[in-house]
Formats: sequence, structure tokens, C-alpha cells
Amino acid sequence: MSGRATVPRMPNLPPKRLDSVSRDVVGSVVTTLLLLLVLPGVGCDRNIEPYRAGEESSPPDLARIFPGPSGGIGSAEGANAESGQADRAALPPSRAESSAVSAVEVTAPIEGQVELAGELARARPEGGVLFVIARPRGALQGPPLAVLRIPSPVFPLEFSIGPDDVMIPNVRFEGAISLSARLDADGNAMTRGASDLSSPVAEPLSPGARGVRLVLSEQG
Repeated sequence: MSGRATVPRMPNLPPKRLDSVSRDVVGSVVTTLLLLLVLPGVGCDRNIEPYRAGEESSPPDLARIFPGPSGGIGSAEGANAESGQADRAALPPSRAESSAVSAVEVTAPIEGQVELAGELARARPEGGVLFVIARPRGALQGPPLAVLRIPSPVFPLEFSIGPDDVMIPNVRFEGAISLSARLDADGNAMTRGASDLSSPVAEPLSPGARGVRLVLSEQG
């Protein structure tokens, strides 16, 4: 036996491993740190104002949430279009429109009724023709302005004489007008017979006159 002291060797032990509880604790810490880093970035996208006691909430602006169609009601173009229509409606009629209205008034027919006087009912010629004659006021000769020819009339008779009855083309039915009626026995406006019946002249009349009354009260 030698004089050295012998030191016993320790056996090689395997490294100590973390148990399952330690691993869970470490995982929880890591997860918490990640959440603390991520949540501030997510929350910054929304601007939430602090609540104030007694503050009333205002309704949302639906026009911004649901914008209307382009040019429709509620848009600038639609408002301008409606404003333009209102402005045009408020404008006085143009010269062309005024002229058209005046032309209608000037060329409107004269309307009325032809009657047969009671005392001449028996003297009425059989098969006669009634003439309603329009002349310019004061014209005693020359062609009439307009004529109606009505065979075998029945009295009282409603009539309308106007631009469609003028004798000469391009002559306007306008101005002061004289109107008369004659019941002609032979139907010839160029002749007069003893049995013909006529009315006094009604004047002055204007185109568009209504309710004119012509009474056949004169004979011959």
C-alpha cells in the first residue's frame, strides 16, 4: 500500500431537468409580456373619448354614412337643379309664348245663337238656307270676311264662325267685326227675295266673343 491518499470519484449525474410546473410558469410569463407589447398598438386605432357625466349623445350623420346618388335630392347638383326649375317657373312668359297666347285670342271664333222671331214663324221659307255673315266693321260692299252656310236650319241654332270660315286665303279673322244672319229662300247668297228673313247687324264684335244673339226679325 503506497503513501498517497486516494480521493473517491463522484459518479457523473445527469443534468437536472425542469419539471412540468416550471415550464408552465415560464410560458405564462412569456405570453403576458407579448400581450403587453401588442395591445397598446391595437388600441391606438380607435379614438375613444372619455365619458362626461350629463353629456347628451348626438345622432350620427347619416349623409356621411350613406351618401346619396350623384345629382340626386340632397346633393349639391340636385339642389341646383331644383333651384333652376323654381327660377324658371318664376320667370314671366317669353315673347314667343306671349305671341302664341295673343294669336289664340285674336283668331278665336265668335259664338252665339240664331233665333227666329215668333211673328215670322209662318213666313219662314221652306227649304231655305241660313247664312251667318261676318264683315269687317263698316264694310258694306265687297266679299265678306267669313261665311257660314247651313241648309235647312232648325231654330234656335247655335253657331261658331271664325278663322276656318274665312272667304279669302291669308286673310286674318281679327279686328272689329260686324255679324248678321239671313235665311235665304233659294239658297243663293247673291240674290234677295221677298220671303227672305234677316237679322239686324250685331257690332262691334271681337274674335272670341260669346253669347251673341241674332234674331231673324226682318223680312224681304
